[in-house]
Amino acid sequence: MGEMIAESRFSGCMLGGALGDALGYPVRSMNTEEIARTFGKKGITSPSVDKESGCALISANTQLALFTAEGILWADRLGGKNEISSYTTYVFYAYQRWLYTQEKLLASREYSHVLDSDAAFASRLLREQRLLQRRGPDADCITALKLAAKHDYGRLTNRINDNCGYASVVRVAPAGLYFHKDSERAFRMAAEFAAITHTGASGYLSAGVLGALVAELVCGSDIEEALDVATYILKGYDGCMECFRSLDYARSLDASDIAPLEAVKRLGAGETANESLAIALYCALCHSEKPENALLLAANHDGNSAATACICGSIVGAYHGEGALPKKWLKRLELAEVIQQAALALYECAVH
Repeated sequence: MGEMIAESRFSGCMLGGALGDALGYPVRSMNTEEIARTFGKKGITSPSVDKESGCALISANTQLALFTAEGILWADRLGGKNEISSYTTYVFYAYQRWLYTQEKLLASREYSHVLDSDAAFASRLLREQRLLQRRGPDADCITALKLAAKHDYGRLTNRINDNCGYASVVRVAPAGLYFHKDSERAFRMAAEFAAITHTGASGYLSAGVLGALVAELVCGSDIEEALDVATYILKGYDGCMECFRSLDYARSLDASDIAPLEAVKRLGAGETANESLAIALYCALCHSEKPENALLLAANHDGNSAATACICGSIVGAYHGEGALPKKWLKRLELAEVIQQAALALYECAVH
């Protein structure tokens, strides 16, 4: 794999996730009938542009993905490259920064250093006014982060709740990018980052699968090959069967003659982590050579369109690279430059 291809896949993953998020965000609470009444018989066909800003708005899904990237880069800057706890700690600190953008508070005064503009790794994201807006933040994320005083946040070894919601998955693609040289580690770190707020097994394991998928894809695997690797790793974890069955069902539906819209309906509403991942994966498999069509299918259904299209965008973007994403969509994507900068910073640290 050439160096330029790798760089394109990093930016494609981050920008693809954001495009899917922006596409699905306006219809995230609509069923297909409501989508058709609002946008026409074909449903939503491109990200809606906000009249005030002139941009296609991202949701909290992409906000959290950016803060995940910032936490990873923070740990990298401080040299904690070999410690799981180091990466997880700094991603947690980055999530406290995100909590501050949403609630204007931290879980504890002990975390006040995360807001220090003179710190060794001051937050660039906190200086971006558009990231201070509330865009449908997940209540489980907010609650878990508020309660995490004295570093009592979730880990694979510290269960704090039974949460298995979609928000555990939408934010972890940066783990797959940064740890792309080792898919097992990419799985583990994505699961650890998800467990900060979601310690239900199918929640953090679905996140782990996405981490491994992204790692394999940016290294040149096709989607089927990447899924084989990710599910093999998944089966080594306790509590894996719910996630495994959802992924296996998605794969079997792709091999069937069932119409795509019906197949997506059978996979669920996308509110849980395993459902949102399965729908995204099905759409990516169904239109593996046409990223735009994959994103449209992932957004035009009865469930959580923002989550499913966001995850789908991360997958197809990592597989095809930035150049395959719809240019007309990218031109109006909110914070596209910030998102691309985060992807390229991950690339520089991970590759070089």
